Amino acid sequence: MFNTPLPTVNELPSTRKLVRSTVIALLTAVGLLVTVVMPSEYAIDPTGVGRALGLTQMGELKITLAQEALADTMPPQPAAPAPRVARVEPAAKPAAQPVATPDPALRTNQMTVTLRPSEGAEIKLEVLKNKTVSYEWTAVGGPVNYDTHGEPYNGEKGYFHSYNKGKQVKSDKGEFTAIFDGTHGWFWRNRSNNDVTISLKTAGDYLSVKQ
Repeated sequence: MFNTPLPTVNELPSTRKLVRSTVIALLTAVGLLVTVVMPSEYAIDPTGVGRALGLTQMGELKITLAQEALADTMPPQPAAPAPRVARVEPAAKPAAQPVATPDPALRTNQMTVTLRPSEGAEIKLEVLKNKTVSYEWTAVGGPVNYDTHGEPYNGEKGYFHSYNKGKQVKSDKGEFTAIFDGTHGWFWRNRSNNDVTISLKTAGDYLSVKQ
């Protein structure tokens, strides 16, 4: 048998060195958590380093893909009959009757977005609670998967409310009434092998468009 001599007291690290090493290791771990782990996994970037390194974008993509995967696993629900989109312009009336003026709160927009194969994109509107938006969109080049949903301001991370969704669809139209203040809109995913161009028309009481 070989006997290994025990280290002497002088050979052991001092308490001060142990505390210093522990503090350095703790600070390193916290730094990696804030600058690498949180941006890449949860899209939380308090220092801005994660976005500069492209890690925050990675975290945002993970969250979007997780939401889409969750939506894909849920059984499809029958959509309620969608009402036709109402035109914002006032209809012409006989000269003997006063012509109604359009509601100044209503907005209209027309937007397009092109998706490459397997690419996803979303367009959101800022809508206040109980305000209604009418919409109509068409996909040229192939069908897409979509989810019409909303996210509240300062809501819990990852929470969203789905108004309507579908798979392999070429168009959709209807309206939704916001159930909370926040961003409400559409997410599309191109599962075909061709580029797909989506044209969206919106009309209603919303504040702005985010694309």
